Amino acid sequence: MSNSGRLTLVGAGPGDPELITIKGAKAIASAEVILYDALVNKELLKYAVTSSQKIYVGKRSGKHSSTQDEINQLIVDHALQGKHVVRLKGGDPFIFARGKEELDYAESFGISTDVVIGISSVNLPGYYGIPLTTRGVNESFWVVTATTRNGELSKDAVLAAQSSATVVFFMGLKKLKEIVALYSAFNKEHLPVAIISQGSLPTGSVVEGTLETIVEKSHDIPAPALIVVGESVGEYLNNHQPVHAQARS
Repeated sequence: MSNSGRLTLVGAGPGDPELITIKGAKAIASAEVILYDALVNKELLKYAVTSSQKIYVGKRSGKHSSTQDEINQLIVDHALQGKHVVRLKGGDPFIFARGKEELDYAESFGISTDVVIGISSVNLPGYYGIPLTTRGVNESFWVVTATTRNGELSKDAVLAAQSSATVVFFMGLKKLKEIVALYSAFNKEHLPVAIISQGSLPTGSVVEGTLETIVEKSHDIPAPALIVVGESVGEYLNNHQPVHAQARS
C-alpha cells in the first residue's frame, strides 16, 4: 500500500504577502505540516488551517536555525506519516533556494512531490520601476550569487562584469567592495547601481548611485538586499524618479 504523504514546494514570493500565487495559497490551505523559512512573510500562514503544524526552520545567511539535512529529514519524517507537507520558501524554490535538493531527497524515499513556482526576488527591480532590460541598451541580464558556499565572490561575477548585461547580485551586501573592485578592474566604475533593500515590504527602499559612490551610500542598509548593476539601471534613473511601490496595509 503506497503512502499518501506528499511534499509540495511553494514559492512564497519576495516578501509582500499579496505576491503569493493563488496556487501557492491553496497549497498552504491544504497543508498538514508547513516548514517555513526566515524570509517568508508570516502573514501567509493565515491561509493555513488552524490544525496544521507550522515549523520555523530559519535558513538565513549567518542565522541558520536548522541545517539543510535537518530540514530534509523533517520533510521525510512527516510525509512518511501520511501528511501533506508544504515547504514554504522565500522567492522561488529553484532560484538560490536549494529546492531541488529537498525534492530529490523526498523522492528518494518514494514520496510524491509537486512544485508551485513563486515570484522571485529577481523581479524586485521592476517592482520599483527599474528595468533589467532596455531596448538599445542591453540584450540580457545575469543573476549571480555574490557569495559562494566557501564565502568567496563567485567566479561568475568576473564573467558578468565583462558583459554589457544588467547584473543582479544576490547575497552581495558583504561583497559590495569586492564587486566594486571587480568592475573597476575593467574600467567600469562609472556604471549605475541600485541596491534594493527589503524589497516589496513596507520597509523596502532603494539606494542609488554609481559604482564609484555606492559603497559610501551603503552603510547600515538592512538585509536582505539585491545589488543591480548596469546601464539599463542608469537609463531609467536618468529619466525618471524611481517608483517606490506603496506599502501594503
